[in-house]
Amino acid sequence: MNVTGIITAVAIVGGVGLLISIFLSFFGNYFKVEVDEKEEAVLNALPGNNCGGCGYPGCSGLAAAIAKGEAPVNGCPVGGANVASEIAKIMGQDVGDMVKQVAYVKCKGNCQKAKDSYEYHGLEDCVMAAGIQAGGPKACDYGCLGYGSCKKACQFGAISIVDGIAVVDKEKCTSCGKCIATCPKNLIELIPYDAAYAVGCSSHDKGPVVMKACEQGCIGCGICAKNCPTGAITVTDFVAHIDQSKCTRCGLCQEKCPKKVIFI
Repeated sequence: MNVTGIITAVAIVGGVGLLISIFLSFFGNYFKVEVDEKEEAVLNALPGNNCGGCGYPGCSGLAAAIAKGEAPVNGCPVGGANVASEIAKIMGQDVGDMVKQVAYVKCKGNCQKAKDSYEYHGLEDCVMAAGIQAGGPKACDYGCLGYGSCKKACQFGAISIVDGIAVVDKEKCTSCGKCIATCPKNLIELIPYDAAYAVGCSSHDKGPVVMKACEQGCIGCGICAKNCPTGAITVTDFVAHIDQSKCTRCGLCQEKCPKKVIFI
């Protein structure tokens, strides 16, 4: 190949490259997606766990919702007050008062107190066990099965299985809600970190049925509700529940409960 041919080839390749770059630059600007600076700033402020505890598909989903005004600035349960405060500054809003919450398992029916209806030899998974005969081997249809589905779902190591029931370490809990979504028995709820009392039972069976299945189950007697001076306790479907916003920690409910099922 002579020199003229080489120069021609180089010129053609260079020209084609120049045309492609011009083409890409034009269409890149034409189809460019505008980036919301607030959304980017909010996303950078979020912890990046992508746990879904906020109800959105990851941190990017929450950031977009906050930027659009569709989610509160304190919508991230993992980040807590510090992240909420930073996001509030970005959005030019007041974060308001935040109460730290933690997961609480509403069952105290451990291996000594709760009875089983049969022996289970299947997969060590609550969801699987709940799908078989009678909703699992535990005599109480509402009791913790203790196979650790919630423990597996918790990426912060806040849940352990102790003596056959799930127990939450509130110092590690970020209130992301994954354990709540995973539990097939709907046993887990969020309560304030500094809550003094909660009902450790979720059974909706009548008292005699509860007592046959578990030594420490709520029998729906209503004594706690009758003795609560602030009306913080209600009994619905044979099980008591404490409204933590009304609880003054007087301790009368725990003192009067005949089954000693009210505590943290």
